[in-house]
Amino acid sequence: MKLLQINTIVNSGSTGRITEDIGSVAIENGHESFIGYGRGNQSSKSKLIKIGTTKDIYIHGLKTLLLDKHGLGSKKATKYFIAQIEECKPDVIGLQNIHGYYLNYQVLFDYLKKHQLPVIWTFHDCWPFTGHCSYFEMVACEKWITHCEKCPQKSSYPKSFNDRSFNNYRDKKIAFVGLKNLHIITPSYWLKEKVEQSFLKDYTVEVIHNGVDLNRFRFLNKELPKTNIILGVASIWDKRKGLADFIKLRESISNKFQIVLIGLNDSQIKKLPKGIVGIQRTESIEELVAWYNKAMVFVNPTYTDNFPTTNIEALACGTPVITYNTGGSPEAIDGSTGIVVEKGNVQKLKNAIEEVSKKGKENYSYLCRERAEKLFNKDKRFQEYINLYTKLLVSSKEG
Repeated sequence: MKLLQINTIVNSGSTGRITEDIGSVAIENGHESFIGYGRGNQSSKSKLIKIGTTKDIYIHGLKTLLLDKHGLGSKKATKYFIAQIEECKPDVIGLQNIHGYYLNYQVLFDYLKKHQLPVIWTFHDCWPFTGHCSYFEMVACEKWITHCEKCPQKSSYPKSFNDRSFNNYRDKKIAFVGLKNLHIITPSYWLKEKVEQSFLKDYTVEVIHNGVDLNRFRFLNKELPKTNIILGVASIWDKRKGLADFIKLRESISNKFQIVLIGLNDSQIKKLPKGIVGIQRTESIEELVAWYNKAMVFVNPTYTDNFPTTNIEALACGTPVITYNTGGSPEAIDGSTGIVVEKGNVQKLKNAIEEVSKKGKENYSYLCRERAEKLFNKDKRFQEYINLYTKLLVSSKEG
């Protein structure tokens, strides 16, 4: 089997690592793996196909900002990519994030419909079925169920000065509906429920939780360190990820606790109050693992999310997780491995941290690791993708 996946990046960040790991499992099963990607320069076990140039990305970004036509730029780059697909001749297609200023979804789906290849599309957010945004929980918007218009989040990703949400919704529906061999995967039951309310509801939707490399995300020492570090990790820290809540938490929680946030930019680090250590984004898994191990608790005050990989990375390192009751984030933990807190309630966030501190990390760690081994082993989770690709390929040939 020849597998081609498409994602914004490769082997970097959560979706990039997921794409890379699925490709690696495919190779281990004796298949060929190709990845088409938009940006970055990380190495890969798969054969890589670059989509467009840096200039293409900037033009696509400008088109998004001025006209709200995200996903409708990069036409020439996508046509050239399709010519490369024709040379590659994949048996099955795996779509990950197809948004991110690098791909024209209309051109891509016209090709997919023409050839009716088996396609598995993993949704990492809600963008495929909205007229603009990637998440809508923060504004409690439900227009996407019927037809988006007058978007209340045009200033959020993908930011635009214009509001084309009504037409964007229509264009996506036209493009994405009608692919016969499309199977949708969501990493959380929360997102599965949303997809089944959307214009994509007639497709088969299945949940496959994300997984992590348990050989890399692991205990570093047999002896659990005595620590008061509260750790937060994000690829981009913004309002959605709860940076402001960490600052409020610092104002109310005892000085015996140290807050460490990874993934901040220079400007954010300079603005941090005393008592919060800011660290820039790192591509080093070893560095992340070291911090997960040092931490007493991993705190994820996300306001809207699908199934954060950081939660399961922390569990794999034996660190309990405290998260807001948001999206699919609570699905990573149970009562023995963390605490779910009412969204936006910093006082309850503080209480949960103090509860973990009182019980001690040692009362959670081995149960956290056990849960990660049982549910979030990437080899087992991503093998499910390979099994599904094989099943769809056989089914398409028989049909």
